[in-house]
Amino acid sequence: MHTVRFEFGKRFHLKQVFLQMAVMAGALLYGATASAGAAQWSSTNIQYLYGDSYEAIFFDPVAGKLDSEEVSASIITLEHVNGWKYGDNFFFVDITNPDRSGQELDTSFYGEISPRLSFGKMTGADLSMGIIKDVLITTTMEVGQGFHNYLYGLAVDLDLPGVPVFQINYYIRNEANTETGNQITLVWLKPFSIGSLDFSFEGFLDYAYGLDPSEDNLITAPRLLLDLGKTWGAPGVLQAGVEYQIWRNKYGIDGIDEDVAQAMVKWIW
Repeated sequence: MHTVRFEFGKRFHLKQVFLQMAVMAGALLYGATASAGAAQWSSTNIQYLYGDSYEAIFFDPVAGKLDSEEVSASIITLEHVNGWKYGDNFFFVDITNPDRSGQELDTSFYGEISPRLSFGKMTGADLSMGIIKDVLITTTMEVGQGFHNYLYGLAVDLDLPGVPVFQINYYIRNEANTETGNQITLVWLKPFSIGSLDFSFEGFLDYAYGLDPSEDNLITAPRLLLDLGKTWGAPGVLQAGVEYQIWRNKYGIDGIDEDVAQAMVKWIW
């Protein structure tokens, strides 16, 4: 779940923020590469996003409940994916508001690591059937300031024409202070061209449910990105465009909904 979390009561200087990001990213990368051995392929990118209608959550003492207000925020994301002999690994780290130390909206961090094991690769059997390309064991650990959640389940990768990545992941979700629930996660990547311009339509969708007393919640963040690097002879290096985040019952809180368009730049290596 690629989320933006707002934490109040803590303030960080910019150097501290990037140190935290580096330590967390390094730990996640070490875990991914250690479990993977020699990666057969890999891709890393860093993103900058900005939006002005995120829902910052606070407690309203008059109403006696949680409420929200719209705020602007910038986000730096470090993202990595690789494939190895027996599966694949994905992780990201978000740093929210790295350049706003001392303002009302504090800097925070959030990360996920998602190793998956392929039954096809582990057994050497061809498990493809129709549009099903592979069946996998899927896991995720979510880590933020003062919390961590664990998810585990099964996934199928689909073989769709012109769509190199389409995943359906089903998880059992273990989250603090809730009943054990479920989550369905979709991930997709669809490259396409219009004339001489190359685009990428990518994103994810998470639907978490059965997490009493939290409400069922859905978050999706489709992106439309243009390959800017191609214009100077370096395709696949720099992309820019828009990510639109839709969140219903944010953090499982009834009635707090978020719709935010985020300007986005992504550098890939």
